[in-house]
Amino acid sequence: MRTEEILAAIGTGLWSWDSSSGTVAFDAEAARLVGLPAEATVRSGEEVRHRIHPADWNEIDGIVNFAIAEGTLAEARMRILDEDGEVVRTVRTRSKPVPLDTPGRHTYVLMGILQEVAPPPDSAAAQTPLTGDWRRSREAFLLDAGRALAEAGSTEEVLRVAGSLSMPGFSPDGLAVFGVSGERLTVIGHHGHNVGDEKPFTDMLLETDYPAAEVVRTGQAIYLASPEEYRRRFPATWPLASGFGRRSWAFLPLISSGHTMGAWMAGFRHTVAFSPDERSVLNTVARMLAQALTRAGTAETERELSLGLQRAMRPSLGPGVPGLSVAARYIPTGGGLQVGGDWYDMIPLPNGRIALVIGDVQGHDVRAAGLMGQLRIALRAYASEGHRPDAVLSRASRFLSGLTESYDLTDGEDRSDATRFATCLYAEADPEAGTLDVARAGHPDPVVISVDGTAVIRQTAGGLPLGVEKDADYPTTRVVLGPGETIMLCTDGLIETGGHDMATGWTRLRPVLEKPVDDLEELAEALVQAVHGPGSHYTTGPLVDRREDDIAVLVLRREGARARRAPSRRSAMTVAQAEPERIAVARRQLRELLHDWADTEQVDSAELMVSEMATNVLVHTDGDALLVAEVTGEPGERRLRVEVADASDELPHTRRPGEMASSGRGLMLMEMLADAWGVDPRGEGKSIWFELYESAEPAELAAGGS
Repeated sequence: MRTEEILAAIGTGLWSWDSSSGTVAFDAEAARLVGLPAEATVRSGEEVRHRIHPADWNEIDGIVNFAIAEGTLAEARMRILDEDGEVVRTVRTRSKPVPLDTPGRHTYVLMGILQEVAPPPDSAAAQTPLTGDWRRSREAFLLDAGRALAEAGSTEEVLRVAGSLSMPGFSPDGLAVFGVSGERLTVIGHHGHNVGDEKPFTDMLLETDYPAAEVVRTGQAIYLASPEEYRRRFPATWPLASGFGRRSWAFLPLISSGHTMGAWMAGFRHTVAFSPDERSVLNTVARMLAQALTRAGTAETERELSLGLQRAMRPSLGPGVPGLSVAARYIPTGGGLQVGGDWYDMIPLPNGRIALVIGDVQGHDVRAAGLMGQLRIALRAYASEGHRPDAVLSRASRFLSGLTESYDLTDGEDRSDATRFATCLYAEADPEAGTLDVARAGHPDPVVISVDGTAVIRQTAGGLPLGVEKDADYPTTRVVLGPGETIMLCTDGLIETGGHDMATGWTRLRPVLEKPVDDLEELAEALVQAVHGPGSHYTTGPLVDRREDDIAVLVLRREGARARRAPSRRSAMTVAQAEPERIAVARRQLRELLHDWADTEQVDSAELMVSEMATNVLVHTDGDALLVAEVTGEPGERRLRVEVADASDELPHTRRPGEMASSGRGLMLMEMLADAWGVDPRGEGKSIWFELYESAEPAELAAGGS
């Protein structure tokens, strides 16, 4: 006898389910057991699925996936349905899933036997030794559901997660979430319905004889196991539900902080008895859903409030200024309401110029945002009165100091909690001349980007942060922008976010600033992405404290031709008799100018010569020194020329100092280190200069340039 005949004699059939083609092959006995004609046949998986109880089908799906993962047999019981959906028998299957080698797809063939067995004592899906008891599956499902709902950040995401939940043994095919607005029921969202199906249930009075309305009124869940029960209990609204073709419904209250905020409806196309275990799962999901919706609503309210605060406190740049292009960004990263103390502003001045302001109030809380708003208004008022940059900052410092002194303390606070300071950079820009008069209160220095793309930190004089002293002084530094040059102002968040200090943060930003871009909006966005984009994760800084800070960026460019034949970069500054410390600033600025110079020893030599030349002016004259450094030519063939001018007519001369002499070596150093040097008399005073060549002879000199 054949194997099939032997198995049929003992009431056992063979079947094979191919997931790649979605077909099922039966021998005659297996076909009879599932309610098909008793003959060997191949049917579609969808046709076979309709003959298996939906609750058992969900169980089988989990068993097969478990067996594939563990390499074990899949064993389960199934209730077989007839054409009318009535249970005709219960069968047991023992099958072996065999994975198929299908590129890019997870497919298998399920091969095994079917046997008729006695029906289980209740209507629930039978227990299986492979999956453990149903309660363990339920707990695993609830853990996954809780995790997914907790991660949802908006109401839309919560509804999407709720619609994708596959409950163990009795997954609904339609969901709806109802809210309450006054005395009316509203539809917050739905899943498994067509667009427009929710209209009859929208704006429904809570007095309506509808299950969701009654759940909201009473706070008690309603379970309707059959259409007959629905029609008997809610005859007025049964016509609204009858068209969806469902056979069981569960309506559960959404309760948050003891208040019923709405109702959740789960509809089933198959009959559900709503056993105690099933009700327990639905109640737990309803509680998690209510909490997730509450969190999402709070987060959305905070985001809306944040956006409103940002729009109110951060101005737009307004219409363009002739001769200048401006772009800005503000990124709140302090958490909470997503508002902080960083800001920027652009203020029209009475003299036809404009003022650029950027600042950072200490802290990342609501009080920092409030102080920022008040300080910004004060700065606009002082600027509109026509004060110079130093006077504007002096008045702003006095204003902020007064605000913090008058702050009302709450219980547990001391006066140090109320003290706040702010850093600020205020620049008065003349679009026609390309000059910016900069006053700085403890704020990072600006960065100037030359036409050839070189980014250099422009050292400027500064004073204490605003609010530290009432009568602080803020010296002014003039920065000159040539046609096509750009200046970047930012708060320390752009530099230090990600565990960076000022040095490593500047190293991270320099390549972004030096990348050629024609659009300032593109440059501003690239700076933000360097800190918060995907690439920022690979450039974390060395500091342990990596708390993020708010970011404000303001970029300004003087309009003009950005391409020319001889690329150059230039820096100029004054070294006053009363400020000998400016010599160190001049050395740093020169090194910034030569950051990509080929020979580092030449850079060291240039620093030494600049120091000697500036010191000579301060020691041997009574006036200030004007230092101008300029780099011209293409990389690899560039020329550095540095001039230090003063008002004295006394020309320097070479001396032969002894071993113990403390001076007199300046010209000797230039003669040894410089490729060319000289002293040029002027109408008033003189200029001492030197040149260094990146190659043996720069291309411009070989071509006859000077």
